[in-house]
Amino acid sequence: MELEERLAVRRATVALGSAHPEVTFSLLHWVIGTWANDAAREVFQLGATLLAGRYQRAGLHQLLPIDRVWVGIRSTRPDSFGGFHHPDQGYRHLQLASMITRYGRLVDPAVVSPELVALDLLRSYAHDCLHFGSFREYRLQQGTVIRSRYGINRRDDAGRTYSAPDQPGSLATRNIGIVMEGATDREARSVAREVAARLGLAEPAAPLDRLAFQDTTGRLGPADFTGLPDRSDAGGAARYQWAMAGYERGVGGRYARFLTETGGEHAEVLHGLIVAAMIAGDVRALLAWLDERHGRGAFRRIFRSPVYTGPDPGE
Repeated sequence: MELEERLAVRRATVALGSAHPEVTFSLLHWVIGTWANDAAREVFQLGATLLAGRYQRAGLHQLLPIDRVWVGIRSTRPDSFGGFHHPDQGYRHLQLASMITRYGRLVDPAVVSPELVALDLLRSYAHDCLHFGSFREYRLQQGTVIRSRYGINRRDDAGRTYSAPDQPGSLATRNIGIVMEGATDREARSVAREVAARLGLAEPAAPLDRLAFQDTTGRLGPADFTGLPDRSDAGGAARYQWAMAGYERGVGGRYARFLTETGGEHAEVLHGLIVAAMIAGDVRALLAWLDERHGRGAFRRIFRSPVYTGPDPGE
């Protein structure tokens, strides 16, 4: 009972904004309700409908309640720049809640591109819905609540995760955490891309907005980051571009390369099996698919760290 009580306390005492005291937060449904732009509302509403159907087909039947999503809408810091890549935001699994920010300069209440803001919020929400819906298991370890299983990942009794971090400069991931994050965002960006296509949204003209649009819809490539601002530029927009590039190189690009190397022409089948396994916490279909193509025990050979001492997925 102690574990349940500790989790209940953490979820009842949400202080998501404590990491950003300079930011004013509002609930997602209030933010959407204040939009005067009909096109922006249509972006989010269509996206919510599409992601509900897409995730249901993958086995997720309950989305993250929108009254558990806090959106940073203003900041007192003059260089604060919000959006998917704003630092220290995202899903908080102990609180079953999400903290995100609207795209753009948070010191400026004017929204330059309402459709892009809506599309970026949709991506963040779709992303965190999958985090919320992924299988999880908790245990108490020396009085601390530990997430011992999450999706297809595990921790042993010493707290070590199943797979080791990728080596610096790796082009393809072999880390389950990156695989799960990459799969989660691939789903979110697929939803955003479909919404943009259905509504005929055009790429914005401003360079950073255009990059953000390509990022949100999953269309970035290595050439898009050849003209990044100098790191000595301390501006919020410059930091946002570097964060975007780092995420694409470290997560999106590595996951895409993993799918190609491991799945070949069936990369999307592999991706679908990963997403379904994350939601259900049942890896049997994924293990069987990998064994058939790469030999018995493929999952263990691909992912298991030599220092991990716990059971393998499926055991």
